[in-house]
Amino acid sequence: MGAVTVQPEDSGTPTALKTKRVLLAAPRGYCAGVDRAVVAVEKALDLYGPPVYVRKEIVHNKHVVQTLQARGAIFVDETVEVPEGETVIFSAHGVAPVVHEEAAARQLKTIDATCPLVTKVHHEAKRFAATDFDILLIGHEGHEEVIGTSGEAPDHIHLVDGPGDVPNVVVRDPEKVVWLSQTTLSVDETMETVRRLRERFPALQDPPSDDICYATQNRQAAVKKLAPDADLMIVVGSRNSSNSVRLVEVAVEHGAKAGYLVDYAAEIDEAWLEGVDSVGVTSGASVPELLVRDVLSWLAERGYAEVQEVTTAEESLVFSLPRELRTDLKAAGLATTGTSDHA
Repeated sequence: MGAVTVQPEDSGTPTALKTKRVLLAAPRGYCAGVDRAVVAVEKALDLYGPPVYVRKEIVHNKHVVQTLQARGAIFVDETVEVPEGETVIFSAHGVAPVVHEEAAARQLKTIDATCPLVTKVHHEAKRFAATDFDILLIGHEGHEEVIGTSGEAPDHIHLVDGPGDVPNVVVRDPEKVVWLSQTTLSVDETMETVRRLRERFPALQDPPSDDICYATQNRQAAVKKLAPDADLMIVVGSRNSSNSVRLVEVAVEHGAKAGYLVDYAAEIDEAWLEGVDSVGVTSGASVPELLVRDVLSWLAERGYAEVQEVTTAEESLVFSLPRELRTDLKAAGLATTGTSDHA
């Protein structure tokens, strides 16, 4: 499958010849929510043995999903596909309440690996719906996270799919409106959407705290810093990963001459390197570091051996495993913490 690419309308004039180098963004790769979700599947396989069913992709990364499949995880689209009485894990993107009801009806053992930051947005949606606010949910139509959040208050939530969708918004009472957002969006585009919403609805309220997660913001900030010095930006990530796709867009918007999204080093086209002295490299929040190392090795073999890390933040956040899994691990005398084999 070909790589996703974004290029500016005017690539500008070539920069002066420099030593070939890689600008490596930090932070990059796994966030705390992704690590928690992947570890949950790994430990469930260790504890219960295969098969363990997972509703939707546990995280949006091809390599992670294929690796877990090889260990015995079975990924399904809907809860009805899970045999009655089996174990099912809900993905990091979250699910609507109806999914929990479906699982209970089938007597499934459930492990909820929803990222705690997504759960926070769910709680916000329920709280504002309880006070009869219209909730303007900024996000991408059809994304699993948006579907899950919308399911918490379907009669109160209106999806706003970017700045261009603002004129289509209709609310009952302009004095009782709040905005929430998908956690993996472009920070700049989301703020532009909010600005336009506020022009229409001056009383628009903000969420109690940022909905765009810390990892998404940090990875975008790192890309913004190195993009002006990058002739080419390579983002490691899958095409269904919203935060990875945004990184390509952010890179080009902030000065990179071209940007590409690849799952693996083998997808890089050597033609992209023509006239390129400086290559920026980063990865989405659901990407294991080993895939980035493969890209760095690929580039080093082609003369880009100098690696300069561009650091804009330090991350130390760790989430505990889902409660249901911790209880069973403790009963079995096994560790209730850990890091993914692919972090």
